[in-house]
Amino acid sequence: MPTVLLVEDDPNLGLLVQEYLTMKGYQTDRATDGNKGLELFMAGEYDLCLFDVMMPKKDGFTLAKEVRMGNRDVPIIFLTAKSMKEDTIQGFKAGADDYITKPFSMEELLLRIQAILRRYQRTADIVEQTTYQIGSLSFDYPHQLLSRRAESGADVPPQKLTSKESELLKLLAQNLNQPVSRSFALKMVWGDDSYFNARSMDVYVTKLRKYLREDPNVQLVNVHGEGFKLIV
Repeated sequence: MPTVLLVEDDPNLGLLVQEYLTMKGYQTDRATDGNKGLELFMAGEYDLCLFDVMMPKKDGFTLAKEVRMGNRDVPIIFLTAKSMKEDTIQGFKAGADDYITKPFSMEELLLRIQAILRRYQRTADIVEQTTYQIGSLSFDYPHQLLSRRAESGADVPPQKLTSKESELLKLLAQNLNQPVSRSFALKMVWGDDSYFNARSMDVYVTKLRKYLREDPNVQLVNVHGEGFKLIV
């Protein structure tokens, strides 16, 4: 049964879409604002997301960008009352796969969902990425190893990472040269963005910086007001 995350602040439309998709065989979870939507996304696994654009607390564009930090592949469809060209462009820049303007028929929404899921099923890489190249450094996520080759070509003993170091480095490597917000990293790796977890993350960031110094072309920098960025 395909799983769908629906984030729509209109309770009537949200319930209607949820009931229709459930009737058509889609397990559908629903949230009424962007913050709750992100919490559901990080707690579950979804085959497709339906995001309203204009929502309280966090709009659909922002939600999509944060979802893309944790999962670059999950398809996203925007539901919106807006039809201006600029909004459509902004939606696709935020990571949308499709864009449907309200009011819409349930049949049209279902056909778009089916088309996108078929396309993703054909093109999805069934092997999850497990190794990441960070400059001259190679990160083996399953074995939690960060390694490099000496200039002479000889192998250098790899650095063994802890589970938290590996999870954090994976998130940064998936968003190479892109900012990752502190709050998002904390929720993805630690489960919540409490003060004590934030202090713990700062310690792990310092450790990762030490390991990454092996390549002078690699930097883990603070981005004021946003979070961190792994730069090559």
